[in-house]
Amino acid sequence: MALDPAFMHNEYLVRRKVFKLFGGAFHVYDKTQNLVCYSKQKAFKLREDFRIYRDEAQTQELLTIKTPQILDLGATYHIKDSTTGEDVGALRRKALKSIIRDEWEILSPDGQVLGKMTEQSMAGAIISRFVNLVPQKYAVLDANGRQVADVKQHFNPFVLKYTIGITFPDTAIDRRLILAAGILLAGIERRQN
Repeated sequence: MALDPAFMHNEYLVRRKVFKLFGGAFHVYDKTQNLVCYSKQKAFKLREDFRIYRDEAQTQELLTIKTPQILDLGATYHIKDSTTGEDVGALRRKALKSIIRDEWEILSPDGQVLGKMTEQSMAGAIISRFVNLVPQKYAVLDANGRQVADVKQHFNPFVLKYTIGITFPDTAIDRRLILAAGILLAGIERRQN
């Protein structure tokens, strides 16, 4: 099965929409600043619910990111391909480990651990808990410990931005999971600190 072209890039910029009263909205660009997709976080939901669309007009839904839990710091976020109905996998936040240094498990559709996403610097993680302006950096590691991607927050006190770089596209971790991880970070991480 061929992936949608929106998921075939090796570099993304996720930018939070500035003027959004309720919920969150994120523009996702490729490395040449072309809009690749648009994500919307539904407002007033007890369970997290993100939708990823082809464009800001929301003409075609590409992915959903949902959690069955209500306001759970260790929640599991299930990612589903909206065009095929395929379960892509899940991202599970390791709540206790994430108190000091954020860590997420990356899961296959059947729940097997494919890898993890973790903050790169322990000192940076601790400082970012107290000073919200310290940008976070995450490494995406496969099950063998090889870094296959990174997610870096930009220093900008006004607009939240993350760059996602996929360095090993041949990994067992589905590219859609890596993009979903970046959108989740932009949508929930700073709110939980």
